[in-house]
Amino acid sequence: MTSQARTATAGRRAEFSAFVSAHSPSLLRAAFLLTGDQHLAEDLVQDALARTYRAWNRLDRAGNAAAYTRKVMYHLQVSWWRRRKVAETLTDAVPHRAARGRDVALEVTMHHALLKLTPAQRAAIVLRFFEDRTEVETARILGCSQSTVKTRTRRGLEKLRGLAPELEGMLS
Repeated sequence: MTSQARTATAGRRAEFSAFVSAHSPSLLRAAFLLTGDQHLAEDLVQDALARTYRAWNRLDRAGNAAAYTRKVMYHLQVSWWRRRKVAETLTDAVPHRAARGRDVALEVTMHHALLKLTPAQRAAIVLRFFEDRTEVETARILGCSQSTVKTRTRRGLEKLRGLAPELEGMLS
């Protein structure tokens, strides 16, 4: 390997490391909402970042690495849902570290309610309301029609209202 190639590779790694440092927290939050499990969320983000790294040269030029990583993450999660059910069992208690200004009880209620939705409804709700995506973006990410996103979102919100009436103010 020439010194020029080594320099280019080192630069590529440094750029990717900076990208990972900047975007990992938000990717992990989204993955946790999708999977409902911290360890599965970490696996999902790691797999998505590995695929992003393989495509880094192509993505860096277009400046769309974050969007690409999120799309990969959502597609991986959908394929995991289709392949198999999760082998681990979830507990009733979700460990949370309380931070100032956060309503942990409300977060736990929301988390438990989201886990009771179908995977498709949960993905639509997370993308639309936690990731603040439009219906068009959500449909593109999930690979379905806009009307399917609307239906999944409506049914998911109805189910959330029934499961956790205390969330009503947040679900309007």
